[in-house]
Amino acid sequence: MQSRTKKDLAAKRPRGRPRAYDPETALRAAAEAFWKTGYSGTSLDDISAATGMNRPSLSAAFGDKHDIYVKALSAYWEWKFAAMREAFEGGGTLAETLMRVYDATLSIYFSGNDHVLGCFVVGTAITEAPADPEIRECVSKGFHALDAHFEARFKLARAAGELKEDADPKALAQLASATMHSMAVRARSGTSRNELRRFAQKAVNVMCG
Repeated sequence: MQSRTKKDLAAKRPRGRPRAYDPETALRAAAEAFWKTGYSGTSLDDISAATGMNRPSLSAAFGDKHDIYVKALSAYWEWKFAAMREAFEGGGTLAETLMRVYDATLSIYFSGNDHVLGCFVVGTAITEAPADPEIRECVSKGFHALDAHFEARFKLARAAGELKEDADPKALAQLASATMHSMAVRARSGTSRNELRRFAQKAVNVMCG
């Protein structure tokens, strides 16, 4: 069989430059860069180094630095809620469910290779939200969704008789979310994972009565 000519090979190649990156992997890498040093402390060069993409490629794929950050923030909520959804749907008592949720959260907070990441939202977005409407809206929507997940579970627990009839699912949900936020802050300030799990257990004991 005769070898194909360069012309034949060229004709079979797809037009345009092939995508040399996986968008989800690149976005996770960008998120980790922001996670370490915050929005203001992270440059496009830092993101480029983290993703392995040059600046023109980053711009073409995700936009400018602000665009990349907002996409990373939205993706973080998706990753977190995916982990929490699995924990919420695992069955068992209310106390067991809440502890699974907090354990899933701690797995995210302590997922850094050489340092504690904490919560991406609490660690990076809260400082930007007051002056940035787009970031503020993304943070607010995420917090409301978090409260809604907890509230739905507390309503189920009340209906099942695990909580008193006069229990307030909305107030308990806000307390559950506040516990998670506190864990995030404490994680970044040096509290160990074991200590935070004990902290979560105490909060669960209070919420479950």
